[in-house]
Amino acid sequence: MSKKSMFVFGLVFFCSTIVYAQDQWVIKADKIDPANYYGITVANGMIGIVSSPEPFKVKNVVLAGAYDLYGRGRVSNFLNSFNLLNMYLEINGNRIDAKNISNMKQQLDMQHAAFTTTFDYGDEASIKYSYYSLRQLPFTVLMDISITAKKAINITAASVMEAPDALKDVQNYYNEIDRPHVTISLLTSTAKSPTGKLQLCASNSFLFNETHGLEPRVVHEMWDNNMHLMKFSKAIAAGQTYQYAVAGSSITSAHDADPLNQAERLTIFAKLEGRDRLIKFHEMAWDSLWHSDIKIDGDPQAQQDVHSMLYHLYSFSRAGTAYSPSPMGLSGLGYNGHVFWDADLWMYPALLVLHPEIAKSLVEYRYQRLAVAKQNAFEHGYKGAMFPWESADSGVEETPVWALTGPFEHHITADVALAAWNYYCVTQDKQWLLEKGWPLLSATADFWASRVERNGIGHYDIKDVVAADEWAENIDNDAFTNAAAIENLQHANLAAKILGLKADPDWQIVAQNIPIAKFPDGVTKEFDTYNGEGIKQADVNLLAYPLKTITDPSQIKKDLEYYETRVPNAGTPAMTQGIFTLLYARLGNGDKAYHFFKDAYEPNLNPPFRVIAETKGGTNPYFATGAGGIIQSLLMGFGGLDITPTGIEQIKSKLPGNWKSLTITGVGIDKKTFVIKL
Repeated sequence: MSKKSMFVFGLVFFCSTIVYAQDQWVIKADKIDPANYYGITVANGMIGIVSSPEPFKVKNVVLAGAYDLYGRGRVSNFLNSFNLLNMYLEINGNRIDAKNISNMKQQLDMQHAAFTTTFDYGDEASIKYSYYSLRQLPFTVLMDISITAKKAINITAASVMEAPDALKDVQNYYNEIDRPHVTISLLTSTAKSPTGKLQLCASNSFLFNETHGLEPRVVHEMWDNNMHLMKFSKAIAAGQTYQYAVAGSSITSAHDADPLNQAERLTIFAKLEGRDRLIKFHEMAWDSLWHSDIKIDGDPQAQQDVHSMLYHLYSFSRAGTAYSPSPMGLSGLGYNGHVFWDADLWMYPALLVLHPEIAKSLVEYRYQRLAVAKQNAFEHGYKGAMFPWESADSGVEETPVWALTGPFEHHITADVALAAWNYYCVTQDKQWLLEKGWPLLSATADFWASRVERNGIGHYDIKDVVAADEWAENIDNDAFTNAAAIENLQHANLAAKILGLKADPDWQIVAQNIPIAKFPDGVTKEFDTYNGEGIKQADVNLLAYPLKTITDPSQIKKDLEYYETRVPNAGTPAMTQGIFTLLYARLGNGDKAYHFFKDAYEPNLNPPFRVIAETKGGTNPYFATGAGGIIQSLLMGFGGLDITPTGIEQIKSKLPGNWKSLTITGVGIDKKTFVIKL
């Protein structure tokens, strides 16, 4: 194949879109196939909006923290919120839909978190609209529409508010607030969640450019109990571009004591801020986030993909909250919106290094549920705190009863403790360590001291667990579980010394006697009865990172070479290859690290926006857990960053041969820059 042919081939992806790899910030799709379309999310850490191939539609609107009991497994689930950005447009009396438009293109601007759709309506008009989940306003979104008339046309534009099927007791309101310089039309809906636990509310308003008195007349229509709309009509001259916008807010009683009125207040605030200021402050907020960035010189497609991963991690989390992301973030209802170790072990470290202020929200989520974790330990006959495998709003165990991970995947407790310890390490915030870190570390250490079975020196066994490799159920002495428990106990001791507090002397005794088994040839054994079976995901290899149980390079290499051959080519999550990438980069084998870097996510991509699914060939994007693992492979692998008790340091690592350099900006509380060259 010629170099030119290879270049053209590299631009084509799944034959349904062209991805312009040279653009590090914009992912473009120039052919939209509804039958092979996986939406991409615009989110601000609170509201997630998932794209649709249909014009003027969005697939889902999801709110962080809004759960109720319904659907799968008799446990709390994420809810679809009111779809406050669905619209329609009529031109000369004809409704626009996917069948009567042409040249439809979509793109995501990751730098400023804007999703844009363009298309033509015959020889009459060209339409462009962009929507934003406004970063500066956690509960507010904006859609900006412009219509360029190719000939004189009349339009009717509507904003449609429809209640999702699961909601009940829907009530719809329309109100006009007339002020000397502006008329505010409010389209508002409220409903109860399936059990009545939550009140969900949404409101939106048109934003016009015309002066008061010249604005189009807005008309309200009530279609049925679950749907109503507001609309306006306008004549547009040939060659004229007409612009309008819709700003809306969505909030629930999980977020505010007065959600119905607050939804309208927030919408009025956005209306009076105006389109230009809303977009300006949104872009400023994203510019601030991107001060912490990963820059690859020499691999344009990898650069775009890494920006996409960072973009999603930033989009699914937010400083100043007590929320923690689910495996699919705010990209839909995947995994019920529950919080697993995916947050603490896979997404959190990348956020901690690049945005400690955001990472703090994830630890706060766990701290606020510490009392419930203590009750969970009590109910299982243990001391201290036992965190649930799946967590939602209250912090009780939310794993469906048919899944053994709920009662048995106990390493989650040590994962929570590791996140707390690492927050102190990066920030060196002793006051936080005293007030919140120490309660987490000491309670989880107490759990492990009571969880072990004391069968003699070197045999403080942790029996009957589900391993980090979840294909291994109800086994004894899982390598990762045992090692994570050891480090939990050791970190609690270190925290006590830093704070001048008295540690339980039993913690150190227990830590010294938890076993880590090995095969006769010295390879670390995944669990007591492990005999070379295939593994779902990394377990033993996690002892070298994020744990530091194994530090000898020869042992790390031996374990890598053994377990990398035990991961099948399908049905396994992206984080495993991310860990292989990280460890090989630290061992100085940049090219083998690059092989696993590409293998971690490229087989998982779905069109038209290269969204990551959980597994190779999977169709459940967006898998933020995988993105977190891969970003760690760049930060702590190729970048050599290392979280130590005295802060972030840099150790030796190796870049792939085709990368010229790697630059990591905005690291830690001091926002340092690290440059790694080939």
